[in-house]
Amino acid sequence: MASITQRIAAELSVQDWQVKAAVDLLDGGATVPFVARYRKEATGTLDDAQLRTLEERLRYLRELEDRRKTILDSIESQGKLDAPLRARIAAAETKAVLEDLYVPFKPKRRTKAQIAREAGLKPLADALLARPDRQPLEAAGGFVSDERGVATPEAALEGARAILAERFSEDAALVGTLREDYWRRGRLVSKVRKGKKTDGAKFADYFDFAEPLTKLPSHRILAMFRGEKEEVLDLALEEDKAAGEPAYVSPYEGRVALTAGIADRGRPGDRWLLEAARFAWRTKLRPSVEIDLRLRLWQAAEDEAVKVFAGNLRDLLLAAPAGSRPTLGLDPGYRTGVKVAVVDATGKVVATDTIYPHEPRLDWDRSLGVLAKLCRAHRVELVAIGNGTASRETDKLAAELLARHPDLKLTKVMVSEAGASVYSASAYASEELPGLDVTLRGAVSIARRLQDPLAELVKIEPKAIGVGQYQHDLAEHKLSRSLDAVVEDCVNGVGVDVNTASVPLLARVSGLGAHVAGNIVAHRDGNGPFRTRKALKEVPGLGPKTFELAAGFLRIPGGDDPLDASGVHPEAYPVVRRILQATKSDIKVVIGNPGILKALRPETFTDERFGLPTVVDILAELEKPGRDPRPEFKTATFQEGVEKISDLKPGMVLEGVVTNVAAFGAFVDIGVHQDGLVHISALSKTFVKDPRAVVKPGDVVRVKVLDVDQPRKRIALSMRLDDEIGPQGRSSGASRPAPAKAPAPQPAPAAGGGAMADALRRAGLGDKNRGGRR
Repeated sequence: MASITQRIAAELSVQDWQVKAAVDLLDGGATVPFVARYRKEATGTLDDAQLRTLEERLRYLRELEDRRKTILDSIESQGKLDAPLRARIAAAETKAVLEDLYVPFKPKRRTKAQIAREAGLKPLADALLARPDRQPLEAAGGFVSDERGVATPEAALEGARAILAERFSEDAALVGTLREDYWRRGRLVSKVRKGKKTDGAKFADYFDFAEPLTKLPSHRILAMFRGEKEEVLDLALEEDKAAGEPAYVSPYEGRVALTAGIADRGRPGDRWLLEAARFAWRTKLRPSVEIDLRLRLWQAAEDEAVKVFAGNLRDLLLAAPAGSRPTLGLDPGYRTGVKVAVVDATGKVVATDTIYPHEPRLDWDRSLGVLAKLCRAHRVELVAIGNGTASRETDKLAAELLARHPDLKLTKVMVSEAGASVYSASAYASEELPGLDVTLRGAVSIARRLQDPLAELVKIEPKAIGVGQYQHDLAEHKLSRSLDAVVEDCVNGVGVDVNTASVPLLARVSGLGAHVAGNIVAHRDGNGPFRTRKALKEVPGLGPKTFELAAGFLRIPGGDDPLDASGVHPEAYPVVRRILQATKSDIKVVIGNPGILKALRPETFTDERFGLPTVVDILAELEKPGRDPRPEFKTATFQEGVEKISDLKPGMVLEGVVTNVAAFGAFVDIGVHQDGLVHISALSKTFVKDPRAVVKPGDVVRVKVLDVDQPRKRIALSMRLDDEIGPQGRSSGASRPAPAKAPAPQPAPAAGGGAMADALRRAGLGDKNRGGRR
């Protein structure tokens, strides 16, 4: 059996030594961002995506090895572990296969088969299987015993059948084969429950639906399982049926019979054994296989949903920052008013208020006066408007503010307020804004997330940001682990200003946690801004190892050493000194000077510790020190007069902002309180496999309205603006395909073709002249 290191290396298509080096570093406490950025020579330049995959597989395979040891110990303690079984367990490459092998040895409750064995019926079961030439009832007659609770030959046969059914169901190879055959050939069927059509209208696409298991996309699986959970849908796995067969014969029963050596050759015991094979499939194997396949469907859908959520979160966190500009934040509302907060260029709250421009007060002019006064007093440049309830009405208010006061030179931007209420009620918000009412904290968050989405969104639990699909159905540990990794990668990819960062932002830096982050802020508050990275060593709890992991990601703009504002790690400063010696220049001359840096040959500055990849990175950092990888800030303009879903008409071309990307398409905010969907088929004129290859959350896009379903609040959009709109309000070239209806039963492989057909034929179950049907 290949070692864990060898398996991961093969899966990643890299060398064993690369994986071993990465594992050693991670086991030693290093983080993925640190290893990816500053230990390239050690790992052969494995990137952060490869390292995240490595980390996840390492966790799975180590859990697999722990489970393998537990199973071996359990079977050995029962005195049943022989060499062949040990070898099969050692060769198991997945948890599912391992559990299949363990089934016969698991401590289990008292089954019918166990009761039958206690009644002495095992020899009967063995005899019936080995000698089909005997009449079953005659063979069973010798096992009737009132003392053992076997009253009749029929009861003895029932006990023997239970023994054989359990034996067949514990055959790991058979179970694995049946599971894979069912996975390839079965389908998931969904029906609406009686009386649930009205209440469950949101699941209408799945009221009469079926699709092969191998073709089900994650969003449909999650939707159907949600419908089942909400008691709207009934789900069932359906095995493939032979076309034109009036009495359906299951090929899986044939596989059981074939594996057990059972075939209808006209002998007295054949028919009884065939029925035992059917019984084993119907009562033992099929329920078990279907449970396994439901779990497989769920896990595949869950993995994809976590991947989509993580991708969307990454895009949102790395959205373009508006920068250090005074910003007015508006948290819209009707009855409770619009909450107002002004933050200065550093994000400090300098003013708050509440205005009531909408129903029921309609205090429009006074509201405009308050906003104009605040903007003038604090030299506001940006107006951030939350995209929740009353957002379009508040956007209209801001538009009039800009029109009445052009001298203020304001720019208004609609901002996602996802998670703002979670932040407002959080313990950190209470600590950060202690004198501010909880209702006003949301406006502060909206303003700050326009200035720097990453710095503000890290204060919110990732799953509360709400850019996933069916996220509340997903496994908590799996989702949290993935999202935490995304936040860590984003924070460290951008870098953090140690003199302005909040505790939540610092806590996401490689090697730091909440405790050390709090100590950094306390030290900063008590002693003034850090002037050098070296001064960080004075912070309680920030020892040599922590400094090694964190220092390269912490920035000190305007400090004593220009290198401290860059991504060059302090351990590599000697390399920079060699570069300065070679150029006979000062750091202030070299840094940011591409003319000097591009003329250098990186290989001349390598040594035993720092190889070519690190030197290349150092030169890139010197050329653009502390560069921000995030895109340039852009804004979308919503069309005037289009404020609610009833204002939409097919054919309209609008500008909007991508709010979420799913496996089936992208959701776009076009300013009507309900995001529209650009189906994957309408994202581009060319084939699109992954929507995120075309759009990301935060992108400003132009879309055409295809269809509007007001009762269900569904808006179909297209980014294929040249497509013609058909008579039903659908694009002739980019319509959203409706979910498939239940397909007609598909023909099974023809007799003589395929393992299943062969199993049927050899077992006698597919021969019309044998009567071997049920």
